Amino acid sequence: MKKITLAISILLLALSIHAQETADSDTLWKFGGVVSLNLSQLSLTNWAAGGDNSIAGNGLVKLSGDFDDGTLNWDNDLTMGFGLVRQGSDPARKSDDNLDLSSKFGYRASKNWFYSALLSFKTQFAEGWDKPGEVNRTKISNWMSPGYLSISAGMDFKPNKLFALLLSPVSGKMTFVMDEELSATGSFGLDPGQKVRAEFGGLIKAVYKQEILKNVTVDTKLELFSNYFDHPQWVDVNWDLLLSLKVNDFISASLMTQLIYDRDIEFGTDTSGDGIPDTFEPRVQFKELFGIGLTYNF
Repeated sequence: MKKITLAISILLLALSIHAQETADSDTLWKFGGVVSLNLSQLSLTNWAAGGDNSIAGNGLVKLSGDFDDGTLNWDNDLTMGFGLVRQGSDPARKSDDNLDLSSKFGYRASKNWFYSALLSFKTQFAEGWDKPGEVNRTKISNWMSPGYLSISAGMDFKPNKLFALLLSPVSGKMTFVMDEELSATGSFGLDPGQKVRAEFGGLIKAVYKQEILKNVTVDTKLELFSNYFDHPQWVDVNWDLLLSLKVNDFISASLMTQLIYDRDIEFGTDTSGDGIPDTFEPRVQFKELFGIGLTYNF
């Protein structure tokens, strides 16, 4: 693992030096980002219809830095999201928690094709629970539990600045469960006590971003991964979508969704009614978050 980290660091440093030596950063580097904060609050006093007071907040940061000199391109993206909600007298619980970093280097092979290498890392910031606020709750996630590190090599098809399709027949994926409690139970496809699982397979990654209507932008990413040596017909799916609707320079609405399907992640079902899950199966995971609040684009 240390050797992999060192190799990646050397590669990124070499690319940075090349970019600085061969090009004018003002013209060949393109930086952008979105910082968004959404807040909501509900207060009820003698409300006959019933309900609970609530307060919620969500923050999102998306940063990008892309280099292109006509032959080399280097795309870097960072997404961080976190949200909390508190209802009634219950303690605050997470409503969003995401850290996603990717860096893709390409060398032009033809007009629209590039030899490419991709590094991506995903995890979350804080602990997650199956029943937040209850005494008999179970921890289901934490920092680097799970964590995913992927390194891929292949061909990248980029017909324009709106769309990119990476076809990688050589892709390594490492799943980390560093939390002792989660590791002991064998979570996220790992054996009990195991903290790292390595997979080798193929990856397809499609990215699309465009202003589809005036002040309406769609930003979506789809990743498909197949493990060559363990049921290659079972494809891991990760699909992210961000739809932004700009009201003015500082106020906007956003709709974020994420769909995940991974057969290594199983959910328990209590079929006997004794409160203990006795059957486990993978399921489609879906997250949707809509908010209106302060947004700054640069």
